[in-house]
Amino acid sequence: MALSLKRLGLVVAAVSLPLTQAPAESKLHHSLAGQLLIASESMSDPRFDQAVVLVVRHDQNGALGIIINRPVQDRPLAALLEALGDQSPTARGNVRIFAGGPVQPDIGFVVHSADYRRRDTIDIDGHIAVTSSREILRDIGDNRGPEKALIAFGYAGWGPGQLEGELEHRFWFTTPEDSKLIFDQDRDKVWDEAMKRRTQDL
Repeated sequence: MALSLKRLGLVVAAVSLPLTQAPAESKLHHSLAGQLLIASESMSDPRFDQAVVLVVRHDQNGALGIIINRPVQDRPLAALLEALGDQSPTARGNVRIFAGGPVQPDIGFVVHSADYRRRDTIDIDGHIAVTSSREILRDIGDNRGPEKALIAFGYAGWGPGQLEGELEHRFWFTTPEDSKLIFDQDRDKVWDEAMKRRTQDL
């Protein structure tokens, strides 16, 4: 469905995941799904300066991740739903909107705890999941959503072998995902805290 958030200063062309569950043969590939990528000080791309990226998918076809430490703005959830063409008088509170990456910034994602699931939910590692639908926002507004959630637009994408090459050049460190870093930590401290946990040798 075509969705517009121009009234919020954002444009959302669709709320749908450019993801599919990895095929069985991809299990032979060393996947970093569920890991956090931490931009090193040698990162040459300014778009990822001090970025921390949750890897959602990584297989022989490439990788997709969502930056978790780029908050853009806080908005009332009711206003967000209204801008999506929905009316939800029970929606209360504000939600923080993040810039999830430079690729397709008009695509929306909700990274959330694994206590919530819909038919289109993508399970990352049994602890963290991603859902990309208007229904999850309704459920959050009705207090039927996940315990923890992060709403982002856009993603970081890599073609086949590209992320591996960047890792070899030490543009990224890795560390296992941690729900406190993803959802609770002060965004200004996420990179510093993630760096303390980084894997030195890959």
